[in-house]
Amino acid sequence: MAEIKSFKAVYYNQSVVGSLSDVICPPYDVIDPRQEDELYRRSKYNFIRIEHNRQLLEDSETDNRYIRSREKLKQWLEQQILITSGGRAIYVHDHFFKIQDRQYMRRGLVVRVKIEEWHRNIIRPHEGTLAGAKSDRIKLLEALRANTSPVMAMYEDKEKEISKLLESQKPKDILVSIEEENSESHEVWQVSKKQIVKGICNSFVNKPLYIADGHHRYESALLYQRQMIAGSALNRGNEAYNYIMMTLVDFDDPGLVILPPHRLLRGLPESRIVDLKSKLESFFDVEYLSLNTTNLWQKVEELIAGKNSLKLLIFGPEGHNLLLLTLRDITAASKMIPYFHSEIYKGLDVSIVDHVILEELLGLSSDDEIKISYNYDRRDAINSVLNQEYQLAFIVSPVKAETIKKIADAGDRMPRKSTYFYPKLPSGLIINQLV
Repeated sequence: MAEIKSFKAVYYNQSVVGSLSDVICPPYDVIDPRQEDELYRRSKYNFIRIEHNRQLLEDSETDNRYIRSREKLKQWLEQQILITSGGRAIYVHDHFFKIQDRQYMRRGLVVRVKIEEWHRNIIRPHEGTLAGAKSDRIKLLEALRANTSPVMAMYEDKEKEISKLLESQKPKDILVSIEEENSESHEVWQVSKKQIVKGICNSFVNKPLYIADGHHRYESALLYQRQMIAGSALNRGNEAYNYIMMTLVDFDDPGLVILPPHRLLRGLPESRIVDLKSKLESFFDVEYLSLNTTNLWQKVEELIAGKNSLKLLIFGPEGHNLLLLTLRDITAASKMIPYFHSEIYKGLDVSIVDHVILEELLGLSSDDEIKISYNYDRRDAINSVLNQEYQLAFIVSPVKAETIKKIADAGDRMPRKSTYFYPKLPSGLIINQLV
């Protein structure tokens, strides 16, 4: 089903820029203002100047962040700060990282993937998107005519055809190597042998792809493709704008780590928080767990795993106590969730938090970016309430990869910010020019 191709990668010339850990950057959507300043200071070649150039008060139609990114890309190519690989290849990205004192390695295939309309069900999304983020990415794509960071997608390789083909190719031809930076390191190596490239590409003929991270980037590429087709006298289908750079990861990859985005709330009237407790008791059985409980998190995990019923945690309404909520009646809760969603969607704890608690009980919009924030570490989330940065923390369980597949196969999408694939793929490691 999915059509993938090799391509010529653009990447940093290490002999010019020095340490590559100083020049790659996170994707645009996780860079906060403080980190932006630090990245600009880190190196004059840091990729933030292309991925997310600074917005200035004097920006205009003829001089803005997107035009500055375009000029910087052109300049760096001319000066050979960025160079192009000699031939077409599939690139294997081995991403090494540590979490909770455990070492992981996630392997991804960096390829060009044919852009498909959603209704063809070849590329399958699992989360909703926001218009603002898409607008930003389409403007950058129009200016650069290049993919600066890949969409991350998952695939099934039950017979291990792809992994066997890769094992036959030892990583001799290292294109990019980045030593440990914030407990992460990277190796990118090329697979250019025609027979192996063909075998890998053919292995995807009957496979759909499931977007893990980068929904906004994919939808922007889809819009860009439509624009290019509309403005072209002839579209043969093999033009570069018909493809997007993706990093493809096996569903069974042991390094496929998915963290839960815990919800944090602030800016609520105190009366609404006081009323929340009694409202919760209409739908949930409530247990109280003191933060001082010995082996608290071990006990929480045992309680959550102990029954099949949906459970989640709230911190904030009851001093130093965690509230363990057990949903009594999924049918009653489902009536508060839009009817068109699948039963799998209605059984997710993020769906219950967003639709039942945030929207119905607290009267909020679940995509209110002023009152709602996200944190991927439950201890940090609770500490942010203890420090009075936020009023409430909703602690949710991580979503499994197979659940994401079921949601996407059902043609549904999870609530926005339901998953966090850790760690994020960096920007600037490999660039795909649409030329």
